[in-house]
Amino acid sequence: FRLKYLFQAHSPPERPEPFSMEKESPFSMALIAGGCAGTSVDVALHPLDTIRTRLQSEEGFFKSGGFRGMYRGILAAALGSAPGAAAFFSTYETMKRVISKSAGDEHWTHHSAASACGEVAACMIRVPTQIVTQNMQVGRYASLTEAVTTTYRRGGLMGFYAGYGTMVAREIPFAFIQFPVYEALKKNMKEWQGHDTNPVQGAACGSVAGALAGALTTPLDVAKTRIMLENPVEGQAKRYVGTYQTLSIIFKDEGATALFKGLAPRVTWITIGGFIFFGAYEQATQLLWKSGAW
Repeated sequence: FRLKYLFQAHSPPERPEPFSMEKESPFSMALIAGGCAGTSVDVALHPLDTIRTRLQSEEGFFKSGGFRGMYRGILAAALGSAPGAAAFFSTYETMKRVISKSAGDEHWTHHSAASACGEVAACMIRVPTQIVTQNMQVGRYASLTEAVTTTYRRGGLMGFYAGYGTMVAREIPFAFIQFPVYEALKKNMKEWQGHDTNPVQGAACGSVAGALAGALTTPLDVAKTRIMLENPVEGQAKRYVGTYQTLSIIFKDEGATALFKGLAPRVTWITIGGFIFFGAYEQATQLLWKSGAW
């Protein structure tokens, strides 16, 4: 979903913004189109996400289900996708205006900071969704209802927010890596070809930047998965209680390579997801303009 903001943040002023159908999309339209596009990505690439989760689980890939039931948890993922995108989008846009007014000339750090604020808000929705989805992906629960009721019974409302800090800790560096890499790629491509990049080239730059950021933040993704999937026996203390402690345990018990489990599906998801989002957002915007509501 960040890809849309990369386009929006750095589109040359003489060109219409990507996905705009020759005119700027209103905030409400962009919110709806972004939610539809984000849901499309999450649903289309859910099997890749399932593979990533199972590779990162403590039980291992095959004990967590292997290649069976690749669409487990898809309903939870789909239900949380649009609200999470909406939370990110609204917070991002608000903070971008606040930072621009106080900090002056536009700079990539402004977009990174606004994106980080957006992630903090979006994770309020994404974390509960991820906990339910990932536990279903490893076969712990057979239905969405069972996953929700069992999680609440065992941990109350806070049971849905295990790993919140780690997920935020993953997303913030992701944003601060992705934006400057994206900006550098677009600048080099523009200099090489002698004119501004087009939307498809922007999508490619965004996907590459996202893939690099995703690869570098994989250890935090592994820690997040371990915290969310931990299911101690009643009365037993949790093994994974914080980001640093979780990373230390994994490194000590399983070696450095374990911190990069699920790297391939994570990077593939981010790379392909950018282009799926690009197409889905454009199509949704077209349909919304044709509806005559704006």
